Amino acid sequence: MATKTESLLIAARNAHKTSEFREIFGERYRVDDLATYPQLPEVDETGTTFEANSKLKAIEISQQLPELLVLADDSGLEVDALDGAPGVYSARYSGEEATDASNRTLLLVRLSNSGARGKARSGRFRCVLTLALKGEVLHQTSGSAEGIIANEEKGDHGFGYDPLFIPEGHCQSSAELRSEIKHGMSHRGRAVEAMQELMRTDGLL
Repeated sequence: MATKTESLLIAARNAHKTSEFREIFGERYRVDDLATYPQLPEVDETGTTFEANSKLKAIEISQQLPELLVLADDSGLEVDALDGAPGVYSARYSGEEATDASNRTLLLVRLSNSGARGKARSGRFRCVLTLALKGEVLHQTSGSAEGIIANEEKGDHGFGYDPLFIPEGHCQSSAELRSEIKHGMSHRGRAVEAMQELMRTDGLL
């Protein structure tokens, strides 16, 4: 049984992602990320699935910071017309020096080249979370959100592929939706909800 703590470390250096976790977890935890520990090296994500990479990050970081409860996220966009790409390579889809903008541009080019139109531009965001303490995996959960890839970018409230992703049941992109709406139906929000249920069982919430 893990010990109760008021600190939760996100095993990432993505300020946008950390901000989402802070909003979702509210005041129950003080949520920090690896920007607080610049001396730690990047975890080599050698896994071929979101599950594997999430587990790798959670175990390695919680071994190096055994006093902290660590939550690792591995997530990305799967586009059906591109055989599930960019998938686990979502963050570096356009190369090692990739930016969110260059990734979105490449995605639009490849979707255009595929000839996919309308509903054929279907896809989903997937997120896998792993909670670990002292190198031991406590729980792993996942969440997904189905949608369509738009023909052009819209909105400036999200990050990554949000300006291109129109969630199922909506006519606006994820980057146009208010945060409270997005968190309630997003892949990350659903994975966190499942994780929080398990954390309550453990007395961590």
